[in-house]
Amino acid sequence: MNSLRPFLLSFLLAVPLLAAAVTYQCPMHPWIKSDHAGAKCTICGMDLVVASAAGQAAADPNVVSLSPAGASVVGVQTAAVTRGPLVRTLRVAGVVDDDDTRHRIIGARIPGRVEKLFVNYVGAEVREGDPLAIVYSPEMLTAQRQYVERLRAGAAFTESDRAAARERLLNLGLLPQEIDILEHTLEPTAMVNVRAPMSGTVVSRHVYEGQEINKDQSEAGSRLFEIADFSTMWFMFDAYEPDLAWLRVGEPAEVTVPSQPGRVYTAAVTFIDPNIDPATHTAKVRVNLPNYDHALFHKQTGYATIRLTVPEVLAAPRSAVLQHGEAPIVFVEQADRTYAQRRVRLGRTGDDAVEIVAGLHAGERVVTEGGLLLDSQTQLARAALPPEPPAPLPAPVPSGPDPAALAAASYGPLKTLAFAAADGAAALATDDLATYQRQLPALRDALAAFLAADPHDIASLARYRESLRDPPDLRTARRDFEPFSTALADAARARALPAKEGLHVYQCPMAPVLGTGRWLSRSPTVQNPFFGSAMPGCGDEVPGK
Repeated sequence: MNSLRPFLLSFLLAVPLLAAAVTYQCPMHPWIKSDHAGAKCTICGMDLVVASAAGQAAADPNVVSLSPAGASVVGVQTAAVTRGPLVRTLRVAGVVDDDDTRHRIIGARIPGRVEKLFVNYVGAEVREGDPLAIVYSPEMLTAQRQYVERLRAGAAFTESDRAAARERLLNLGLLPQEIDILEHTLEPTAMVNVRAPMSGTVVSRHVYEGQEINKDQSEAGSRLFEIADFSTMWFMFDAYEPDLAWLRVGEPAEVTVPSQPGRVYTAAVTFIDPNIDPATHTAKVRVNLPNYDHALFHKQTGYATIRLTVPEVLAAPRSAVLQHGEAPIVFVEQADRTYAQRRVRLGRTGDDAVEIVAGLHAGERVVTEGGLLLDSQTQLARAALPPEPPAPLPAPVPSGPDPAALAAASYGPLKTLAFAAADGAAALATDDLATYQRQLPALRDALAAFLAADPHDIASLARYRESLRDPPDLRTARRDFEPFSTALADAARARALPAKEGLHVYQCPMAPVLGTGRWLSRSPTVQNPFFGSAMPGCGDEVPGK
């Protein structure tokens, strides 16, 4: 009995020490700790959970477990990761402009003086063919007189002369109908009618009555009017580069303008400029709007709402994603109110969901509310972990066999391999496929024997173990043989084997695979195995080492 007392005493003393080795802490306030089971947090009232125990490994700091009370206090809510369409609403501001394809600049083709303006204010509506101005032009008078003279002279002028005079009148701006009148009346005039080439609205006027035009032949001096067709307007807006991942031609847009409260123009995106503005990193996007009642004003501000949809993507709620450090993270629900932190890779961001490129699978549930509190717990848990021990030093690399002994042991297998390759090269040089095919097994066996004797060969011949296959034709045989033969010739030269054994090394500067290929040969004359009888003498001997 007396002999058991020291054992019992040590056991009784060890019990409280073991109990004291267990620490309990609050999941949400880890600085609140206790060594008694069942204690509660003095801040939130949650049950304290085991934090660490002697002899046990620390829990994963990226996993947070909550008690029922803790989950109720934190208010954790989850949602499923689903596969389906991703929707985003794009709201932009832009400018209502006229249709560029229906915009005309009317210029004076001849120098002269504006005698009369029929349209003398911007905003006037004109129809195609309506007169805009009358210009007095001596040059037009001269051109008409020349044409009339040719008409009156009859056979004195050839048909080509009359055609050239008529063409000049057309170039000066005279209409074919006006030339027909001139041909009947034979009365030249210096007055030229400037007419509207299309129906539309006059958006710019550059001349006044009595003004001299086109005297310096400059563009500014010849411009008279600008006309635009406002029956269709262009709503133009700038799309930033992230928006271009969503925008597609044909996406429906709803456009509103301040001048017409409550009216919505619904049209489709018709054009996306492929050029990015380097200053703003935006691209121009166009929506064609019908404007038959001319309610839209030129250059007015407009606003568009475009609902963009991407079909069939893996998506999670936006509220589940936390931007944390280098990569975004989510908390994935595990069993029994346990949540694991996981990194994800994101794609496009929609209104309520975000595309998941990697990190999650359909059906998993992620935390949508309470994630920030869980993230703070994982950060505190990582901070409470003891520092990681330094990484052990790498084990010393075991010393291999003596290189000199290894070279001596592998010389014999290398010699056998070199002569087998020389025989194979000779068969290919004479276009003898059958002989080469019979030699292949011996060549493969010689290569295997050499690799067994020297697995670290300097030419890395091991890569050609599988390339020496049975070829169906000479072309395949030569293409398989060339890289192996070149590497073997270099390995043999590195050990001075050709000089010792009486072999020759030749090099072809036009090898079909490598461009420059080498081979071993028993013959003192060149016999090219890469081309055979097509180019038997192509090659030069390489000096031995």
